[in-house]
Amino acid sequence: MKTKLSDCLRPLLLGAALLAATAQAQVRPLDRVVAIVDNDVVMQSQLDARLREVQQTIDKRGGTLPPEHVLSQQVLERLIIENIQLQIGERSGIRITDEELNQAMGTIAQRNGMSLEQFRQALARDGLSYDDARDQVRREMIISRVRQRRVAERIQVTDQEVQNFLASDLGKMQLSEEFRLANILIPVSEGASSSEIQAADRQAQELYQQLQQGADFAQLAVARSASENALEGGEMGWRKAGQLPPPFDSMVSALNPGEVTEPVRTPGGFIILKLTEKRGGDTQVRDEVHVRHILIKPSEIRSEAETRRLVERLYQRILAGEDFAELAKNFSEDPGSALNGGDLNWIDPNALVPEFRKVMNDTPSGELSKPFKSPYGWHVLQVLGRRATDTSEQFREQQAANLLRNRKYDEELQAWLRQIRDEAYVETKL
Repeated sequence: MKTKLSDCLRPLLLGAALLAATAQAQVRPLDRVVAIVDNDVVMQSQLDARLREVQQTIDKRGGTLPPEHVLSQQVLERLIIENIQLQIGERSGIRITDEELNQAMGTIAQRNGMSLEQFRQALARDGLSYDDARDQVRREMIISRVRQRRVAERIQVTDQEVQNFLASDLGKMQLSEEFRLANILIPVSEGASSSEIQAADRQAQELYQQLQQGADFAQLAVARSASENALEGGEMGWRKAGQLPPPFDSMVSALNPGEVTEPVRTPGGFIILKLTEKRGGDTQVRDEVHVRHILIKPSEIRSEAETRRLVERLYQRILAGEDFAELAKNFSEDPGSALNGGDLNWIDPNALVPEFRKVMNDTPSGELSKPFKSPYGWHVLQVLGRRATDTSEQFREQQAANLLRNRKYDEELQAWLRQIRDEAYVETKL
């Protein structure tokens, strides 16, 4: 019996069809381009990952999510702007080393009160990858350096601009002293009779006397105040004197932290204010230390142990009466101070590394420290004096310059971002 060719081919064709169907079922689009940006692209996976981050952030804040297509367009536009800046960074040769990135990740973890391992676990709980977070931080660091070079370095604030700002009403307001306040309100209704007003006045005076005798302000606020912030102990947050109605502006300025005002009649009732803290203002006193030191650094030809022994020999020579300045000129490896006999002049302790600052703070005026180590090497220091310096005018000028620089930076940044966006070739494929 002859077998038809079609009968022989049928199983093969059927098998081929099954293989083709199986292969087709297994094909899954892994990723796709959603935007072409100059010489690079933005992928769907990038957009999806950033969308998840934004949605989680909005959810945590208790906000309402916009429609998905609106949010997608906003997030994609941000990714496009980032991509343009990253390409500028690459062309400019900006690189972030692993050491810099590790330090940045450690700082972020520390800022959130976590170790690096706890930070990893927190990201995992939120469904985020630590490697993805690292990559995002690297991108942000590159973008920050691009902006520093292209925007921040072009901004100039003149001395005249600073003086004009300090003389303006806005400048006086923004640089004026701030007060952290709490309040207690004994209410008086709009149509209250004289007897009701007198009764409210007596209550307020009674509370004031209790406060003068040491009663807890927050407890009295919770128990007796009719203010909307009563359950928070009357906490009002930070206010400037110019934001307070008379006569509170002058009354608060005369208080010391912890003191309270006498009850004041207002349209809503009798109010007592407590000054919790104050900051800013015209008076700025900075502690300064006059210090000199000798620095010896380990090197390829001098080990850590040899470096320490050399510093200890110099320490003994100073104790024996040799001149500190001469030894510093001959041995110190701090190029900024060696020629001056190791003298750092009057310096703000906060400008120094923690190891140096601690030893300096623990050393009495006129005394010599024992040899100690800092990230720079081995030191011996001598404290020559201490003083408190009034830097009020300098501080106000620096604040004004910072405010003006930040304002100019924000304006310049937005203009620059629009410029690079307009100049880039962008094709979206959503």
